[in-house]
Amino acid sequence: MLHHIVLLDPANAEAADHLREACSILANLVGEVPGMVAFHHGPNRDFEGKSSRYAYGFTVTFTDRDAHLAYERHPEHIRAGEILVANSCGGHDGIFVADLES
Repeated sequence: MLHHIVLLDPANAEAADHLREACSILANLVGEVPGMVAFHHGPNRDFEGKSSRYAYGFTVTFTDRDAHLAYERHPEHIRAGEILVANSCGGHDGIFVADLES
């Protein structure tokens, strides 16, 4: 399994609504992109006090890297990605991504 973790630093208060909108677009890809098995998003509670910059985030679970590549190429992912970049502080700099394999 591949776990795609994305944390977002909203550019401003209004941007948070756009980030949630992008996450809704991505959530609809579960079942449409082969091998994309789960999508979860929500506010970062930062219980350990180590990621306060990133107010919102999401995780995606894929069966393998090929499924992740299909997700990356999907037109709705590209559209949602544009929304995420446009509404994150500093564009790409306001987005943290990690990919973990299990």
